Amino acid sequence: QVQLVESGGGLAQAGDSLRLSCSASRRVFSMLIMAWFRSAPGKEREFVAGITWRGGGTSYVDSVRGRFTISRNIAENTMYLQMNNLNPEDTAVYYCAAISPTRRIFEVQRSQSQYDHWGQGTQVTVSS
Repeated sequence: QVQLVESGGGLAQAGDSLRLSCSASRRVFSMLIMAWFRSAPGKEREFVAGITWRGGGTSYVDSVRGRFTISRNIAENTMYLQMNNLNPEDTAVYYCAAISPTRRIFEVQRSQSQYDHWGQGTQVTVSS
């Protein structure tokens, strides 16, 4: 069983930056796809960014492209989300997620139903 633990959330003002981290309990090189989702009050959980673990290919939702950067450190079993130029619409609980290799999915997926493992979430609150 893979455990994912997010950290780095907190309070920010519009225009600030935060970096989220997602640490895995064991080597995740076998997790071909990992991603960040977010859940804002009154809204469904949405895809934010995803990365292919081996090749580093990335995908972003339009609302964060150019402001957020997803990356991973294979040696540290950690995924990151660098969030720049935050705005109040970014306020949400951010979750990291991973797709098991047994599903043989090789491209970033935007549907949460495709992801097998989830962290507990970290709150990001951005004030204007």
